[in-house]
Amino acid sequence: MIEPHTIDLNLLSVFQEVYRERQISSAARRLGLSQSAVSNALARLRRAFGDELFVRTATGMQPTPLATQMAEPIGVAMAQVALALNQRSRFDPASSHRRFTLAMTDVGEIYFMPALIERCRVLAPLVEISSVRARAVALKEEMEGGRVDLAIGPFEDISEALYQRQLFRQPYVTMFRKGHPLGKGDMTLARFVRAEHMLVDSTESPYDRINGLLARAGIGPAVRFRVPHFTAVPYMVSTSDLVVTVPQKLAERAAAPFALEWIAPPLELPPLQTNVFWHRRYNQDPGNQWLRGLLADVFAE
Repeated sequence: MIEPHTIDLNLLSVFQEVYRERQISSAARRLGLSQSAVSNALARLRRAFGDELFVRTATGMQPTPLATQMAEPIGVAMAQVALALNQRSRFDPASSHRRFTLAMTDVGEIYFMPALIERCRVLAPLVEISSVRARAVALKEEMEGGRVDLAIGPFEDISEALYQRQLFRQPYVTMFRKGHPLGKGDMTLARFVRAEHMLVDSTESPYDRINGLLARAGIGPAVRFRVPHFTAVPYMVSTSDLVVTVPQKLAERAAAPFALEWIAPPLELPPLQTNVFWHRRYNQDPGNQWLRGLLADVFAE
């Protein structure tokens, strides 16, 4: 059994950074050390644990099963140590230069980023905000490693290591250009099905369920136009007679710039729930807490 007093705390910092960065050079830069110093520390860790911990591959230093198993508890412990050493420290948004990375979908970027950027411009003028596409990352691993601070979206089957808070629920609506025939008269299911639909052909849950319900109503096999994401949808429907079923928040954002309107579709579709997620090791981090609070203030319903 390895006792805590036998391990240099600096070695665990090296472990964290190599796990996060997957590159010796990147870890060295973040730690302010030379590459040889990081390599030497990694050698000491390997001797202490009797395991390679990280194996050099074409895609960087990949963790062994033991390193993966150790990463979360070491991260939690180091976060608690940092909090204990900085009890007097507070996150000051007005002067902080911290960079936050948010994972979200493309429709999430359309809805969240403009308002978030404007609020940060006033409250935190030096803070940096960047977004990454949520489906392109493994949320638990990226958030555990500190590469993603928060995730915002309708994500399901989330790891128990992630805490979450509901921001809002929204219905799906059917969107089309102003003056479209579908916007006039009583809406019946027959009229709705006869309209020329475009589908956002996502295989990701929960959007895939919506397409399944549309197909069950008679919309699907005959659809000629499909796109894999929501970003281009307003451009397409604004210059055509196509109609598309999307989350209402997207329709609200796109209506004025693209001269669009929307209606409630004449079939029952489940609402879309959007949450903010964070890793439990950053639950008490003052900066993370501030950003979560800001998101709740601006977007929670």
